[in-house]
Amino acid sequence: MKLVTITINDKKIEVPEGSSILGAAQSVNIRIPTLCHYKLHDDRTINEPGSCRVCVVELEGRRNLAPACSTPVVEGMVIKTNSIRSIKARRAVVELYLSNHPKECLLCEKNLHCELQSLAAELDIREVRYEGKLSHYPTDNSSYSIIRNLDKCVLCRRCETACNDIQTCRVLSGINRGFITNVSPAFNAPIAETNCTFCGQCVAVCPTAALTEVSFIPNVWDALNAKDKIVVVQTAPAIRAALGEDFDFEPGTVVTGKMVSALRALGFDYVFDTDFAADLTIMEEAKEFIHRLEHGGTLPMLTSCCPAWIRMLEHDYPDLLDVPSTCKSPHQMLGVIAKTYFAEKMNIDPRDMVVVSVMPCLAKKYEASRDELKHGDYKDVDIVIDTRELAKMIKEAGIDFDSLEDDDFDNPLGESTGAGVIFGASGGVLEAAVRTAYEWITGETGPAIQFHSIRGMEGSKEATLNIKGVDVNVAATNGLGNARKLLESIKNGESNYHLIEIMACPGGCVGGGGQPYIYGNTDIIKKRLEAIYKEDDMKILKKSHENPYIQQLYSEFLGEPYSEKARDLLHTHYTDRKYQKMKNYDFK
Repeated sequence: MKLVTITINDKKIEVPEGSSILGAAQSVNIRIPTLCHYKLHDDRTINEPGSCRVCVVELEGRRNLAPACSTPVVEGMVIKTNSIRSIKARRAVVELYLSNHPKECLLCEKNLHCELQSLAAELDIREVRYEGKLSHYPTDNSSYSIIRNLDKCVLCRRCETACNDIQTCRVLSGINRGFITNVSPAFNAPIAETNCTFCGQCVAVCPTAALTEVSFIPNVWDALNAKDKIVVVQTAPAIRAALGEDFDFEPGTVVTGKMVSALRALGFDYVFDTDFAADLTIMEEAKEFIHRLEHGGTLPMLTSCCPAWIRMLEHDYPDLLDVPSTCKSPHQMLGVIAKTYFAEKMNIDPRDMVVVSVMPCLAKKYEASRDELKHGDYKDVDIVIDTRELAKMIKEAGIDFDSLEDDDFDNPLGESTGAGVIFGASGGVLEAAVRTAYEWITGETGPAIQFHSIRGMEGSKEATLNIKGVDVNVAATNGLGNARKLLESIKNGESNYHLIEIMACPGGCVGGGGQPYIYGNTDIIKKRLEAIYKEDDMKILKKSHENPYIQQLYSEFLGEPYSEKARDLLHTHYTDRKYQKMKNYDFK
């Protein structure tokens, strides 16, 4: 690697040839503000249109200021990042952005999390000298998951890169020209009428509130204050590894006990763990996998826990609808078990029960609305909020999260094994399934199988496990772009896998679109992953079929895994949506 010598702010440094000025400055901890430049999930995928012009710097011998993010360094380059000319230019650019931006920061969903707001404060902007016509577009609230408010869009194109280059959904792109340029679906279609998967990665990277989640916080407060309702809450495994970040805990801190205490303080009648339903999912999924192996069923079998990838499958690969497991996702399973088994035990009318799911994922909001995920005349899950929304509710209630004592989930739907908790990590569902399937097929018991080769942030991972003389090939992917490559290989008959896990988000659910904002810091996702596996290490029971409350559920209610009753309650079906527009729901 060839190095070049440059001077930044009177400091000589050596950096790799081809580095950008921005990268070179960051390597020596010199901050150059930017709005459009953004690393998405890894250093290989970067949003760098060079369009915002916030990162302009002064170069010796050059008349015009240069955008630091898209200007490569050359030998002998002399750079001033903090000259008065650069600072004035940045201030002028940010003022121009503010001149076409709503001035409603106090009421904005991203107040205190908005990068434009932070830039304005950093540059000490106290007035906008430029007045003119403001852009105005109708708000798109057609879906259960994502709200689009283009009045707040700064055309950074981060969402476009996340949607097109990372997730390969190709829903968002720049349309029109001049003052009416915006980033939208083709023909400005409502997002609910596109093939959007609602993964929320566009929301996770948006610097302003142009893209936000649909908030169901008011619905939860209404349920908690309804005297005739029993309100049950469940929390996904990835929540405990991220919630603390919104209360200034170090990333990767597991806050399970404090989270349970906070939920009780908010007024929930029962606090359950989606990890229990993850164990239940493995019981059904492992049995379904064995059934396919022994009866010549469709292989490979793909896990079905991620609603974003399932929606991609229905829209883009309807000819592969027989490939994924028919298992409902864990939180949907817990919802139906709460309204049947638990309701019967507690003598509660399921119509008087409200099930609230706290999920790291915006697609779960959409998933809960699917007609296929109802039992009788009521939904499995009534309300879905994400990690950020739970943090807001805790703060709104004035709860001192840091001082809370640790508490435990309620049983029988609160006990889980290590296999349940690793569902929050990429490769975790696959590892959990193999832990049980291996013992069921071989009849051998022993230490829990640990598949280190399918753990981590890498986009695609694979391994081979020998079961009774047969090599079983498995793979795990995260990111819908990687999933698409895998689905294409299955469609073309090139795949030789038996069992595959797909997660839509980077690192799995820990990197979900509803998790605390990380501003491109993938080290935080890695720390969340470490926290998930640390909790698995601390669990005494590590295999789903060892969970005593799962065993009790089958003996008292379901019978056997994959029984007729289990399939009726815990399994679902998928729909060809290739040419189907979704309804516009009035859900508020």
